[in-house]
Amino acid sequence: MSEPTGGGVRAEWPLYEVFVRGKRGLNHVHVGSLHAADDEMALRHARDVYTRRNEGVSIWVVRSADIAASSPDEKDPMFAPSGDKVYRHPTFYEIPDDVPHM
Repeated sequence: MSEPTGGGVRAEWPLYEVFVRGKRGLNHVHVGSLHAADDEMALRHARDVYTRRNEGVSIWVVRSADIAASSPDEKDPMFAPSGDKVYRHPTFYEIPDDVPHM
């Protein structure tokens, strides 16, 4: 997964996270990770590895280093403030009768 650079030192290819949207799905789902030299190669490898049986209609690849995520340890300070803002909850609002499919 790495290739020699000019000085004989091996450079690691970046790690990509792969998300696939299925034929019947509305969301992209994380299906795995892979190493690739660039974005285009990551897309090709993701297609070959994760959609071999034509189960996907869309693929996203994202460099792992570019993902910012919260830690489960931070869940209380991160999500607790929304509890005291009831106007953000769907039960706060009444849906009019003329609005279908909600």
